[in-house]
This record gives sequence, C-alpha cells and structure tokens, in this order.
Amino acid sequence: LNPAADTIALSTTEFDMAPIQVGQRLTIAWRGKPVFIAHRTPEEIKAAQDVDISTLRDPQKDSERVKKPEWLVMVGVCTHLGCIPLGQKQGDPRGPFNGWFCPCHGSIYDTSGRRRDGPAPLNLEVPPYDFTSATAVKIG
Repeated sequence: LNPAADTIALSTTEFDMAPIQVGQRLTIAWRGKPVFIAHRTPEEIKAAQDVDISTLRDPQKDSERVKKPEWLVMVGVCTHLGCIPLGQKQGDPRGPFNGWFCPCHGSIYDTSGRRRDGPAPLNLEVPPYDFTSATAVKIG
C-alpha cells in the first residue's frame, strides 16, 4: 500500500530562487497549494525581528520561521477560512505591517507571515523546506 509514483512526485518541489530580486515576492505551487517566497529587504527583516512576540496571538520569533533571514517561505493560505492573502504582487494591499492582507475577512500578516490582526487564529504555515544550494530550495 505504498503511494503511487505521481503522488510521491507531488510531495516535493524544488525551486531556484536566484532570479528573485531583493524586495520581490513570488508564488509557486506545492501539493496544490500556493507557496509564497519573499526575498526580504533589510527593512522587512528588521521589522520582523523587532516584534515583541508576547503581543502576538500565535507567538513565533522570526528566527523560528526562516532558515535564512533574507528568505521567507510559507504556505499562502489564510488560516481563517483558506483564502489566498494579497501582498505577492506589486501594488497589492499589504496592510499596516507591510506583509499580507486577506481581503475576505480582514486578516493581516506581517513581514514574517505572522497573524497581526483580524480573525485568523494562526500564522501562515511554514512548510518543511531545506536549501539545496545558496539559492535553491526543496519544499516538502
């Protein structure tokens, strides 16, 4: 009763992040879900690191959510009702924390993908991932 080959093939995805410029965000697919990859600016990293985690509903340090401070990798599905937050494209509303904004019910996430306001109960999920080179990542 082992999984079929096509199921195993979908369980991981590899991606070369070298073309992503600092400040740029990109969406890829993994297991049928959007995965947000953000090449964070020094300002975004500092903003994420400076948060007092005792003020968060789902307290996580930025360092617990990233393997390299400049790269944020997370599942782009709102933890409230499964909507896809805005903030990946230039010009998208990103909310007061310059992260992601779910327009369906108003959940707001910061530059670390942590829930800062709205009905979402949890931070955006960080999938299992590893860097296979300086800029290549394997998710799953």
